[in-house]
Amino acid sequence: MPETAAGRPRARRQLDALTFGLFTVALGTNVPTPLLLVYRRTLDLSDADLTAVFGSYAVGLIAALTVSGAASDRFGRRAVVLPFAVLSGLVSLLYLPAAESLPLLYACRLLQGVVSGMVFSVANAWLQELAGPDGQRSAATRGAVSTSAGFAVAPAMSGLLAQYGPAPTTLPYLVHVAVLLAGLVALVGVPETVLERRPGRLMTLGLPREARRPFWAVLAPTAVGVFAFPAVASTLLPLLVVTGGVGVAYAGLLGGLALGAGAVTARLGRRAERGAGPLGMVLGAVGAALDVVAVVAGSEPLLLPAAVLLGGGGGLCLTAGLTLTARLAPPHARGAMNSAFYAFAYAGFATPLLLSWLGSAIGTVPALSAFVAVPVALAAWLGRELRRTAPA
Repeated sequence: MPETAAGRPRARRQLDALTFGLFTVALGTNVPTPLLLVYRRTLDLSDADLTAVFGSYAVGLIAALTVSGAASDRFGRRAVVLPFAVLSGLVSLLYLPAAESLPLLYACRLLQGVVSGMVFSVANAWLQELAGPDGQRSAATRGAVSTSAGFAVAPAMSGLLAQYGPAPTTLPYLVHVAVLLAGLVALVGVPETVLERRPGRLMTLGLPREARRPFWAVLAPTAVGVFAFPAVASTLLPLLVVTGGVGVAYAGLLGGLALGAGAVTARLGRRAERGAGPLGMVLGAVGAALDVVAVVAGSEPLLLPAAVLLGGGGGLCLTAGLTLTARLAPPHARGAMNSAFYAFAYAGFATPLLLSWLGSAIGTVPALSAFVAVPVALAAWLGRELRRTAPA
């Protein structure tokens, strides 16, 4: 008993260290988001070019997710998270010359996707194992909040530094590298939780048989809203509506609001229990509808509440998904299950690109209006599925 009591502060410190380390990696992911407006000017890019650059992140991420979970189940969490956390800082440095090179900009965004795919799902599995069987829900919340907080701080910080500081395409990345160094120091002290090597295929999303039905019926649909909503709020809408003046700072503010709202609702989502997923879809639908009004009216102020609603919807979907994943995943496949969920979630980063392409074909307003219908349908689907699976 004394040993257990004595071990609690140490276990808490380890959880805090891993949570902070995850935050510092997530911070780097959205540093370039408000800088899209700067890159549009320095490289003379169209909105379609910019959304394609942003969407290339999803390509690297999903490719990495096909190996990250199974690799961490096999070789350990530290063996995956630590080297790719280091790569996060190297990618930020690689962005420095990318302001004058479109191919390099693509390469940087693609590599950021690889880093995210290798780190986020594995770090969440690591958190769940550190927390133990009684701490699964709190570990899921930690993972959701730290990731969302990193995503949220980055665009706000980057937008302000780019708008008002020197070297707009340099300083934000250097700030991330400095914060990441502290995160790496914290991660070094977190112990490995995979003590037994688990042989098996490396390229797999590894769904256990007993989890396949709830995954496809509930988890995959829930994952759609996790990043699709904030990605639209923080990238596509500023490109369509925000012009001149303090555009970079305003785009950063929108990204910060969307992802900050996600961090808040990710924590509150624990209280919503089974209703978090459908509620997240409803918030996303309302936010998307408000975005349509903002585009039609050309109203920058309307983007603010829309960003909060879209980000809040994404945060609820993230908590709902991670909580269910923690409950469904057997220990031998926890990394793979988290990767499967994140693969669907991060596919949402391609949404701005898809909407841009659709908008060029049928018009921006019809494309955004069609997007509103997706979370409405998913909210109805999830509500039905969750009622069907509710315990008697």
